[in-house]
Parts: sequence; structure tokens; C-alpha cells
Amino acid sequence: MRSTSLSSLLLLLAVSSGHHAAASEDHLISGPVEAKLIRVVDGDTLLVSAAPWPEHSIETYVRLRGIDAPELHAKCEATRFAAQQARDGLSKLLTTKISLLAISGDKYYGRVLADIRLEDGRSVADVLLASGLVESYDGGRKHLHPC
Repeated sequence: MRSTSLSSLLLLLAVSSGHHAAASEDHLISGPVEAKLIRVVDGDTLLVSAAPWPEHSIETYVRLRGIDAPELHAKCEATRFAAQQARDGLSKLLTTKISLLAISGDKYYGRVLADIRLEDGRSVADVLLASGLVESYDGGRKHLHPC
């Protein structure tokens, strides 16, 4: 079901965008696509209601490009605590209205991968990185942390 939502959103974005470029095997939609924040799932994932066209919306999960947050369901208590801090930090940055930029499909879990900018132009991912709440992530192997 999520995969269908992701495919539908990407199709809507591709059709509604006047231009798009190939990014690896996926298509990159430059955006912006306006969205309403439904909830912050964790330190690098949101659930949004995206509006690619006027009066049309679709709910989808969005993973922030370029970062990786600690996992909320980790075995290690310290990792779970760090994950809660990352989620709370992301929640404090966002308002209910956000704009998705550089949107593509994520290879895992049926999410959309996107950049989000704050009203002052700063990248949400960069702010979280600077705060030390998340780590840089390029889509490869994740860093392993001893507990």
C-alpha cells in the first residue's frame, strides 16, 4: 500500500513538474511541493500530506536527504535516548506547512526522499547535523555505534 502511495506521488509530481532530471535510477523532482506536516516519525522521517496539485493531496512518508538519525527501537538505551532527542529536535524546527525540494523515491520502505528548507532558507538536514543530533548519510552503509 505504501509503495502504491509512493508511486502515485512520484507520478503526480512528475506530471505536475514542468521539468525533471534523472537521479540514479529514480527521477528527481525539483519542487517545491507544498505539504502539511502530519507527524514527525523519527529524527529523519516525517509523515506529510503533500499537495502536488491544487485541492489534491496524498499522504506519504518523507525521509530527509543526507542524514541518518539514531533508531528509536534500538537495543541500546543510549541510542534510544539519542533517537528521542533527534526526533524532538526535528519537531522543534518544523511548522505545519513545509516545502519539499529535490524529491525522489527512496529505495527502502516506500518513502519519498527530499530536502526541506526552513523559512529562513536553512536546510533542515544541515541544522540537525550542526546540532549533533544526526549523522551525515549518503545512502551507503550506516555507521555502527557501540552501546
